[in-house]
Amino acid sequence: MKGDRVEIVVDAGDTTRTYEVVASRAGRRVETAVRRGVVEVSEVTRNGTVVRTARFMATRVLALVEQPVPREEASERPLREDPKS
Repeated sequence: MKGDRVEIVVDAGDTTRTYEVVASRAGRRVETAVRRGVVEVSEVTRNGTVVRTARFMATRVLALVEQPVPREEASERPLREDPKS
């Protein structure tokens, strides 16, 4: 969903650096994966095509913060009042 965001804090030797991957358009989402010592954060379209990818060595990643857009579930939506009553 547009607005999904992942922040990655990486150890850069004497300091830390923060990177951000954002779902920039409607229908896109951000996915994370850890494979073979590499943290991979990708922006993906609805049909699964990867738009961009950020890769970091897992040993250097200090924090990975996923900040999804709040989604309304059908059970959480307020009930509409019947206008006829």
